[in-house]
Amino acid sequence: MSKTIIELKNVYKKYDDFTALKNINFTLNAGEFYTLLGPSGCGKTTILQSIAGFTEVTSGQVLFDGKKINDIPANQRPLNTVFQDYALFPNMNVYDNVAFGLVVHKVSKDEIETRVHDALKLVQLEQYAHREISELSGGQQQRIAIARAIINRPKVLLLDEPLSALDAKLRKDMQYELRDLQQRLGITFLFVTHDQEEALAMSDHIFVMNKGEILQKGSPVDIYDEPINHFVANFIGESNIIPGKMVADYQVAFLGHQFECADAGMRPNEPVEVVIRPEDLVITTPEKGKLQVKVDTQLFRGDYYEIMATDNQGDEWLIHSTNATKDDAVIGLTFGPTDMHIMRYNETETKFNQRLETYED
Repeated sequence: MSKTIIELKNVYKKYDDFTALKNINFTLNAGEFYTLLGPSGCGKTTILQSIAGFTEVTSGQVLFDGKKINDIPANQRPLNTVFQDYALFPNMNVYDNVAFGLVVHKVSKDEIETRVHDALKLVQLEQYAHREISELSGGQQQRIAIARAIINRPKVLLLDEPLSALDAKLRKDMQYELRDLQQRLGITFLFVTHDQEEALAMSDHIFVMNKGEILQKGSPVDIYDEPINHFVANFIGESNIIPGKMVADYQVAFLGHQFECADAGMRPNEPVEVVIRPEDLVITTPEKGKLQVKVDTQLFRGDYYEIMATDNQGDEWLIHSTNATKDDAVIGLTFGPTDMHIMRYNETETKFNQRLETYED
């Protein structure tokens, strides 16, 4: 059975009349990779800072190994943080940067030397011990920041968007390295990002956030395949989201047609939203398609074509296909019951109400 290492209970954080965190509750198990995912300003970094001890929560409890740590200073908490800007000391070389925490804690010189070597070996930079920080690339600086964080042998490593300053290829390479490092160390990682692809690729568990709240928790597959609401479906990956009605169990209607689906348990004729991912749409001839659309534009993305098309209601469709088509061509789209995910409609979205009237049979 997994051991809970961090728990947040009913945590709120307020700044005057602004509530940054609203009733946050979650647990983190030892040795797993967690990601806080959401747009800028959603509260994910505030959670990280609350756990680290850099921000004092307004109410609620922050627990570590079952003990409340709200009043414990940041430097006494058994965890470390890797910041977005790495926060390396430019006046120190690599060795001294990595050794800094051990020097502060007056660890013996021999042990410092051993642990610095081991930490640099973990991040595959042992030959850079005497380099100046200014001589390192962005990716190397990021790995040095991680080495400095893990040398104190924390039970939890907090990472605040540490890959955001890297170029696209290096960022992808570092995703593999971070995931591999977490598995080799066996410690808990809590990673903050606004990059959906990054979260899906690296995490065991994702917490999707918006406006100070956690909207959905789950594995990457669960979050992607079974989004809980419009925001999550739209934020995680790319989606076609269509208003419709749940006619009966396993039967959904949208765009004037009724389709077999894999969902059940809703009221007859309940308003819903239908999510179809662009890679689940298959292009066929107009007469064989379940829907007909007209191609507006297409872009070659390397391993697939990204196609934008419009149906006869004026709604846009995003399609990912390994085959090119022609601009202005009328094509058919087909999909299976399991290619659709049905979400209950949120009545507060008035825009959806207006669109729904357009699609009434």
